[in-house]
Amino acid sequence: MGYIVKIDASLCNGDGNCKDACPVDVYEIKDGIAVPVNVAECVGCESCVEACTTSAITVTEEE
Repeated sequence: MGYIVKIDASLCNGDGNCKDACPVDVYEIKDGIAVPVNVAECVGCESCVEACTTSAITVTEEE
């Protein structure tokens, strides 16, 4: 089972909190926006969601 990671670019402030909080390095910051580059590694812990101060991230289970 995997996870779907979405970033609302209009809300993302690029502070890198999600990148720092993620234990499996799902994110990179590119051009001031968080980008999920290793989604296959996501374990669904949602530490990135909790760390995001602008509520720009959603993590859902794949169906």
